[in-house]
Amino acid sequence: MLRTDLPVNPLMPRPATRGASRRDFLKGAATVTGAFVLATFVPLGRGPLAQEAAAGGPPAGIFEPNVFLKIAPDNTVTVLIKHFEMGQGITTGLSTLVAEELDADWGQMRYEMAPANPALYANLFFGTYMGTGGSTSTANSWTQMRKVGAAARAMLVAAAAKQWNVPAGEITVAKGTLTHASGKTATFGDLAGAAMAEAVPADPALKTPDQWTLIGTRLPRLDSFAKTNGTAVYGLDIRRPGMLVAVIRRPDRFGGIVKSFDATAAKAVAGVVDVVQIPTGVAVIAKDTWSAMKGREALTVEWDDAKAETRSTDAIFASYREELKKTGLPADTRGDAAAGIAGAAKTTTAEFTFPYLAHAPMEPMNGVIQLTDEGAEIWSGSQFPSIDLYVTSAVLGIKPEQVKINILISGGSFGRRAVPNADWTFELAAVAKAFGRRDPVQLVWTREDDIKGGYYRPMFLHAVEAGVTADGKIAGWRHKVIGKSIFLGTAMEQMVVHDGVDDTSVEGVKDSPYKIPHFAVEAYNPTSEVPVLWWRSVGNTHTAQVMETMMDELATMAGRDAVEFRLELLSEHPRMADVLKLAAEKGDWGKPMPAGKGRGIAVHESFGTRVAMVAEVTVDGADIKVDRIVAAVDCGIAVNPDIIAAQVEGSVGFALSSVLRNAITLTDGIVDQSNFDGFEPTRMSEMPKVEVHIAKVDAPPSGIGEPAVPLLAPAIGNAVFQATGKRLRSLPFDLGTVG
Repeated sequence: MLRTDLPVNPLMPRPATRGASRRDFLKGAATVTGAFVLATFVPLGRGPLAQEAAAGGPPAGIFEPNVFLKIAPDNTVTVLIKHFEMGQGITTGLSTLVAEELDADWGQMRYEMAPANPALYANLFFGTYMGTGGSTSTANSWTQMRKVGAAARAMLVAAAAKQWNVPAGEITVAKGTLTHASGKTATFGDLAGAAMAEAVPADPALKTPDQWTLIGTRLPRLDSFAKTNGTAVYGLDIRRPGMLVAVIRRPDRFGGIVKSFDATAAKAVAGVVDVVQIPTGVAVIAKDTWSAMKGREALTVEWDDAKAETRSTDAIFASYREELKKTGLPADTRGDAAAGIAGAAKTTTAEFTFPYLAHAPMEPMNGVIQLTDEGAEIWSGSQFPSIDLYVTSAVLGIKPEQVKINILISGGSFGRRAVPNADWTFELAAVAKAFGRRDPVQLVWTREDDIKGGYYRPMFLHAVEAGVTADGKIAGWRHKVIGKSIFLGTAMEQMVVHDGVDDTSVEGVKDSPYKIPHFAVEAYNPTSEVPVLWWRSVGNTHTAQVMETMMDELATMAGRDAVEFRLELLSEHPRMADVLKLAAEKGDWGKPMPAGKGRGIAVHESFGTRVAMVAEVTVDGADIKVDRIVAAVDCGIAVNPDIIAAQVEGSVGFALSSVLRNAITLTDGIVDQSNFDGFEPTRMSEMPKVEVHIAKVDAPPSGIGEPAVPLLAPAIGNAVFQATGKRLRSLPFDLGTVG
C-alpha cells in the first residue's frame, strides 16, 4: 500500500526546516508565565496572504503520495489530513481534492489526522510551521492536495502499464478502478504496492475544470457518521491505563499570582493524589475528574493581585474615552478627512462599543500527557502542533523531536486552541513536570474555567465622525479605533504591527474597499492584564459592524438607497459589487415589509472572501427576532458547496448570541460570567432561516470558516433601523438603551 511511514523520495523539493535547535523556533520569544510566545501565526485577512491566495495560492509544497496517502488492499484510500478538524469540514474538503485527481470513488475515501511533523505537513501560508487558522486550510492546500492525487494516479497507471505490458496512455481510471481495452482491470488496492515503487512525477498534470466530477458537488462529509453515532474520538474521550486527571485553580483576577497555598484539605479529599504549583496556578491531580474538582474546591490559595487587572468594564471603557481625546497612531490616511467633514452638508458622530467575548467551544481545553523514556507523548486537539511541540519541549527540557503529539479532532475552537503561547499545552506539560511521575495525566478545563479563563476577543471602542455632501456623496470620514492589541509585546509583533498599529485591530477599516476620498483612521493600544486572542473573524468581528452601520447611516442621510450607495463606492471592486447585487436580488431588497418588520443589508471582505448578507427581523418592543438571513458568498472555486453553506449557517448560529446578548464583563477585575447560563449560546429555537447563494467565479478558493461572521450584526442592526427608526451601534444590541 502507499503509506506515510516510509522514507520519502529524497529528490522531491522540501520546505526548509528550522533545524533541530530550539533557539530557531524560540528566537525572539517573550516569556509569559513561563510559556513561550512563538512567531508562527498570521491570519489570512485582507493583507499580503490574501493577495497571495487571490493570485493563485502558495507553492505546491510536498505532494508525494507516500506522505499523504494510504491505499489498502481492500481498495480504501485514506488521506492524511495536515489541517486541524474543528468542525469546519476540512477532512472532507482536502479528501475531495485528492479524490478528484486520483479518480477515486467517494465511497472508498477515508481520512486520518496527520502526525505532528511540520517538515512534512506545514501550512504553506505559514512557511515551515504546521498549523490551522485564518481560514487558510483550503486556500493553501488547493494545488498541493490536487497534486497528491494526480501523482498517485500517475504512479498507479505506471504500475499497471508495466504489469499489463501496455502503454500508459491506453489505461483509463474511474471510480477507483484502472481499465484497459484488452479487458484487464485492477483496483487501486491491487496496484498500491507496485505503485509505491514508481517515481513520483515531478509536475503531475491537473484536471481542467470541465473534467471535474467531484469538485463543486455536494459530497457527504467523511466525519459525520462517527460524530453522530458517538465513535468519534475527542481529547476528552482519551483514556490511558492508570490515567489521572488534573484541574487547575487559577487566579480570580487576570495578572494575579500565587502568594501561598494550603493543600491540606484538598489532599484529604478521597481520590486526590497530589497538589502541585505551576506558573499559572495550583493543580490538583486525582483519580477522576470529580475528585479533582472537589479537591480544588477544598484548596486554600492566597493571591498576590499587585499587578492584576482590578477595573470593572465601565471603568475600562471610561479610560478608552479619555484616550480618544488624544491623537492616535495613523493607520490610514486618504485626502483630508477633517476638511471634508468641515465642508459637508450633513455630519454625524457615532460611538460603537464591543465587549470581551469568550470563544466557548463545546469541548473546552483538554489534553493528555505521559512522560516516557523517550520524552513525552501527548493526545490533544492540537490546532498549532508547531507551537505545542516546542513549548512542551521547552517546559520539559527535552528536544522537540522527543515530543510526540497524537492530533485528535476537536469540538470547536473559533481561535481558542491556536494561542501564541500555547497556554493549555504549557499547563499540561507544567503539570507533568511538577508531578514528576510517569502516570498519564489528563488536564481538564471545566466550562467555568473556559468562560472565566480569558483569551477573549478584545474589548473595542470605535468613534466615527463623517459627513455627506449636498449631492449625496461621502464628504469625509474620520475613524478612531481603541482596543488592546493581540500582537504587541509578543514575538509576532514585527510581523503584524507596523508603526505601532496592530493590523488586526484595524483590518476591515483601514483596508476598506469603499472609495472614500477623504478618509483617516487612527489606532490606540490600551493595555490590560486581561489576555486577548483572535476570535472567529479576528478584527473584522467589530470593524464590519462599524463600517456597514455607518454606510447605512450615511446613505440615509444622503437620501439614497443603501445598496445603490454602496455600489457606487465599490466601482473598483467588481467581485464585491457582484456579491452585493446577488444578496440584494435573492434577499428581496426593496420589497415592502409589514409594520414591525425590517430588512437590512451589509457587505464585507475578509480572509480573501467577499460576503453580502440580508437580514429580515421582527421587532416587538425591545425584543428582536431574526426571521431570515440571505447570504451571497464569493470564496473562489467552491470545492464542496454543502460545506460552504454549512459554514455560513454555522457562522450565523455562532455570531447570533453575541449580537443579541452575550458579553464578558468584569466587576473589580473579576469576570461576572461563569457558564452557559450567563454566556448563552444560540438555541435552535432562535435560529433564523438561512439561505446561502454561492457566486460562480473562476478563482482559487479562499477562506470560508470565518468570513460570514462579521456581516450578521450590521445586517441585523440595519434591519432593526428599517423597522423602528432606531440605530443600534454597540454590541450586544439593546433596544432598551436607544432613544
